[in-house]
Amino acid sequence: MSVILETSLGEITIDLFTEERPRSCLNFLKLCKIKYYNFSLFYSVQRNLVAQTGDPTGTGKGGESIYGKLYGEQAKFFEMELAPRMKHSRAGLVSMVNNGQNLHGSQFFITLADNLDYLDGKHTVFGEVAEGMDVLMEINEAYCDEDNRPYKDIRIYHTIVLDDPYDDPDGLEVPDKSPEPTKEQLDTVRIGADEEVDDFKGMTEEEVREILEEKEAKANAQILEMVGDLPDAEVKPEDNVLFVCKLNPVTTDEDLEVIFSRFGTIKSCEVIRDHKTKESLQYAFIEFEKNEDCESAYFKMDNVLIDDRRIHVDFSQSVAKLHGKGKDEKKSEEAKEKYVIRDRLTRQDKYPLSKLRITDRYDLVFDDDDDDDKKKKPKKKKKHKERKQSESESDDESYKKKKHTHKHSLFSYWFSRGAIVDQVALEEKTDARVDHGVQYTELNLHGEHAGKRRIMGIPGRKSPNITTTEIGGTDTVHHQRGQS
Repeated sequence: MSVILETSLGEITIDLFTEERPRSCLNFLKLCKIKYYNFSLFYSVQRNLVAQTGDPTGTGKGGESIYGKLYGEQAKFFEMELAPRMKHSRAGLVSMVNNGQNLHGSQFFITLADNLDYLDGKHTVFGEVAEGMDVLMEINEAYCDEDNRPYKDIRIYHTIVLDDPYDDPDGLEVPDKSPEPTKEQLDTVRIGADEEVDDFKGMTEEEVREILEEKEAKANAQILEMVGDLPDAEVKPEDNVLFVCKLNPVTTDEDLEVIFSRFGTIKSCEVIRDHKTKESLQYAFIEFEKNEDCESAYFKMDNVLIDDRRIHVDFSQSVAKLHGKGKDEKKSEEAKEKYVIRDRLTRQDKYPLSKLRITDRYDLVFDDDDDDDKKKKPKKKKKHKERKQSESESDDESYKKKKHTHKHSLFSYWFSRGAIVDQVALEEKTDARVDHGVQYTELNLHGEHAGKRRIMGIPGRKSPNITTTEIGGTDTVHHQRGQS
């Protein structure tokens, strides 16, 4: 009482519990006999749980029992068998799927782990895997999506009944050979079961290495393009430029041009030098007019002795001269028209270094704002001049010029500290006294606080050191000038 399932991953042999589960075993055997399971998908593979199949539609919602095939729609399902009780205690057990009403059709699953006790009493165990546990574990390792459907199709290609103890029911039609699969059965949006996904199959190690190196080079080029080191990921160096290294420091541009000019016309020859010391970095670039002349020099000048040094010649891999000629050229030109990076430190004629703040050194501005910016600068100069002039004046002149501005500051200072001050009725006396280095201002308060008098010290530019004393209902404020 065994059945062989030929799957896309290998063969699985199932032994049936015909004595304990007669209806389930009869249903399974007869469906296998009429090739009902051919080309059925393992539509749900839950790792370390179950692998579910048996639905010809591949959706998990179809399928019918052999009784439905024989007796019609009313016999599409049959009742599950609960006695004797059999547990899902180990991997490789085969059970019929419960459709939700304790009924079974054609769908079944194979357990992929031990001790799945929560499945007991809900699904009918009717067989076990006798051979092919390695195939079952391979199914368990299949890559699946969030719905537990394998990305690559796993199918039952064919079923072979080795032993059938049950007689065929009346009206059962057994085909002579396996039927051809229908179009609906073969249609899939996943990787086909017989589709090869190994891109390197049949290639040598060297060919595989070349392909991987090419992919890595493309990835690196894309990164260099993103950081701005390459104008375009597809940019290629020019074919008419040679790279010459291991030069003697005394070798000059003229020497190389004379030596390499015998191969053809040279457009440019440059020995790369340090931009500060102007000393040779012992490599150079030679650009020919024709590609053929460049190739000829490459084959004949490698390892040649020049100025007691054996040079090395190769085709140039530099794209420095091509920078800005890629697909981003238009964007860079538009950016240059819109924005100007201006270094204000270099404009010492208008903005001296001593008068600039640190945050004003570099700025990114629109060209249209130049006129507005020029208008604002003279105002800053006037402020500087006024500040210098005010600091150079004497104490008496400073007080006369700034006494009106101190009126508001005095009011704000005492009002914030709870002083009884009426701003509308605030009236400042014009006289000021200087007594022992202390400068005072008297304020008369009117309105609801009429008759009260305050004598206040004039606060300086910095936070004043002020003390307050109350004498006979009068607050006397002392402010020592020069203290902070």
